[in-house]
Amino acid sequence: MNNFTFLNFVLLQLYTNKTKHFSIFLISTILIMVLSSFLFITNSISKDMKTIVNNQADFILQTIIAGKVVDTPQDLVDEIISINGVTKVAQRVYGKHFYEPAEHYFTIVGIDLYDKQIVTNLKKFMDKIDIDKFLSKQNMLIGSGVKKFLDEYAYFDYYIFRPPDKSMEKVYIYDTLPNQTDIASSDMIIMDINLAKTILGIDEDHCSDILFNVPNIDERETIKNKIRARNFDIRIIAKEDLLRGYDGFLNYRSSIFMILYLIVIITFILIIYQRYSYINSVDKKEIGVLRSLGWSINRVIKLKIVENLIIFISSYILGVNLAYIFVFIFDAPLLSSVFLGFSNLSNNTSFIPAVDIASLVLIFLFFIVPIIASILIPVWKISITEPTEAMR
Repeated sequence: MNNFTFLNFVLLQLYTNKTKHFSIFLISTILIMVLSSFLFITNSISKDMKTIVNNQADFILQTIIAGKVVDTPQDLVDEIISINGVTKVAQRVYGKHFYEPAEHYFTIVGIDLYDKQIVTNLKKFMDKIDIDKFLSKQNMLIGSGVKKFLDEYAYFDYYIFRPPDKSMEKVYIYDTLPNQTDIASSDMIIMDINLAKTILGIDEDHCSDILFNVPNIDERETIKNKIRARNFDIRIIAKEDLLRGYDGFLNYRSSIFMILYLIVIITFILIIYQRYSYINSVDKKEIGVLRSLGWSINRVIKLKIVENLIIFISSYILGVNLAYIFVFIFDAPLLSSVFLGFSNLSNNTSFIPAVDIASLVLIFLFFIVPIIASILIPVWKISITEPTEAMR
């Protein structure tokens, strides 16, 4: 029997037993879709987080008093910039603003709109922003979660903040941040740094923390030690530490998901194994007829392997494509909450496509090989029996 005839016979077998194979095909497709969706979400979040961190400064300096992070004196900016090897020193202002009636928080970020580098970075994702117009009055950029929240409470054009000193600051809504940045900016409000200090109750001569770069990698540890020697109440966080923190967060969420998924996969493999271990009389007679017609044991096993490979490869291709649509077109409703959590404001995250081919190949091998093995053993046991006994 040539290969074409053999393949034609396999397809005929699949068509004849389509009802029997459909449930396995359906379950396999769902499992592959869930696992691939998990992979796509993880890769997309990891890509976004690494992009955000890589665009930040090399180091973040914070002031620590009694184990708590407090506002940092602005004088440290001049002190740090005086150190040889340090570049691009800038203060940063951020904090939480609590909206008491609804018990929601906004993350306020103050930026220096007179800093050319900051303006350049801002225009990368807000290319239509007019800085002069933005600074003409008290304006702010808001995330999509903040926009939805303010619309619900009829704040369509402006919002009135209540700083700690009980005053009132009317700030106008200039524009909404792009959905592509929602992972980081859904609950974020960006405004001028001095306005942010007023709303957050930060003194004019203080800031939340200080950013600085050290271009020469070999000098970084030395410069960190110099700064620590002059100031004993500070903490310096390297960009690499942030990356490890994000990786640890994703790995923690991923490990919980993978444990649950492995339980489901193992259960499915056991069901497949049991199905073929207690193979019904029709399947036994089918194998017996083929053996009596001169089919070798190897050819019978090849028939069953190819037959099931077609089922599982088809379910794999369909599952991966459905996962891509589910994550990158519909933004993975419900499943995204496993990784992003349920934030205090709604997060309508748009996942940026990020596909790891090596991981997809690993999923294929991880899923297909154990299942084919669970089928091969029972089929081999039936194939080595005498044809007359199998047909009884």
